[in-house]
Amino acid sequence: MIFGLTEEQVSAFGMSFGLVAFMLYMLFIIGELAWRAKAGRAGTFVLFFVLSFGMFGFIAKAVFQKLWGI
Repeated sequence: MIFGLTEEQVSAFGMSFGLVAFMLYMLFIIGELAWRAKAGRAGTFVLFFVLSFGMFGFIAKAVFQKLWGI
């Protein structure tokens, strides 16, 4: 037990709040990269689309698992 929590509870907290916080930080980094590179509107869109594509897949997987009860 860690701080009165079981390993399963700590893991669930990390996979929900910790992962969401990490994804938001990654989006901030992508935005900062686009701003410093002066990428423009189209370039910023491409950066966000390509660099965050894996995050969208991870979120879609979680949604499908929740909907289908897997």
